[in-house]
Amino acid sequence: MAEHTSSSITIEAAPADVMGVIADFARYPEWTGEVKEADVLATDDRGRAEQVRLVLDAGAIKDDHTLAYTWTGDNEVSWTLVKSQMLRALDGSYLLTPVTGGTQVTYRLTVDVKIPMLGMIKRKAEKVIIDRALDGLKKRVEAGTAG
Repeated sequence: MAEHTSSSITIEAAPADVMGVIADFARYPEWTGEVKEADVLATDDRGRAEQVRLVLDAGAIKDDHTLAYTWTGDNEVSWTLVKSQMLRALDGSYLLTPVTGGTQVTYRLTVDVKIPMLGMIKRKAEKVIIDRALDGLKKRVEAGTAG
């Protein structure tokens, strides 16, 4: 099994508000930093994204890739890589857990690139991506719910 990196953050909002931001792929370029474009290619019968094309610029990792999303209930979404120019794997998930004062969001990510890269460098890249995503998600959700 591939190694993964995970981190959690507490957001002062209800899980539904947090998932609303996570599921709004069209707005990812506004708050994620690394995602420059996001296009939903297919949706399920509830209107949730099943396949999304993302153009990513995360410094050392620049890519145009497609991810397949699986929604588990209302508080978990996971994804796996469908196709990519430079990635061999990009698997991850968001798990939302209601806590006093808001929602704990746990982001888990596994990245594998087609070019040789030390595991330590991959884990560092995963950590940077996760930390930026969680910080951006927190700011985006809390700004939206404060207004």
